[in-house]
Amino acid sequence: MSLIYIRQAAKNDLEQIMPIIDEAKKFLKEEENPQWQSGYPNVETITADIKDGAAWVLIVDQKNAVYTAITDGPDPNYKQIDGKWKSDLDPYVAIHRVAISDEYRGMHLASYLMSSLTSMHYAESIRNYRVDTFRTNDVVWHIVEDAGFVKRGNIKNMDPIDSYRVAFELNL
Repeated sequence: MSLIYIRQAAKNDLEQIMPIIDEAKKFLKEEENPQWQSGYPNVETITADIKDGAAWVLIVDQKNAVYTAITDGPDPNYKQIDGKWKSDLDPYVAIHRVAISDEYRGMHLASYLMSSLTSMHYAESIRNYRVDTFRTNDVVWHIVEDAGFVKRGNIKNMDPIDSYRVAFELNL
């Protein structure tokens, strides 16, 4: 069994994170999914995540295998929803930019990631989690629904290709 754990990303992780982001973009393109095909996320996005303390990596045998950004709510993209959040008043964290290295794709590491993130924030009294994805991103739909997230509606963001996203919420 491999050693698998999550930790906050640091500046020196950037050179391992960017290839993971690029592989995820390529994977989405091969799946004919236009998400992440407009140049986002880029090195500036990930550098800002690291600077803001939002960047996290899932480590497998001492190698970065998965990248994500976790932000404390409120998230401006989640203010307007065509639908309804179950919890509007309680604190939440938003999970963004999940990317899995090609080397580890298909190993169900997204389940480890979701479990680790919810456990870590649950220990800090956070009981609500939000995530959104492109409406045709079946892989993320599967990951979040397997983790217990429920579809709550649609939101809009600033994506120049297609700004509509499907929003999910997990309430513990």
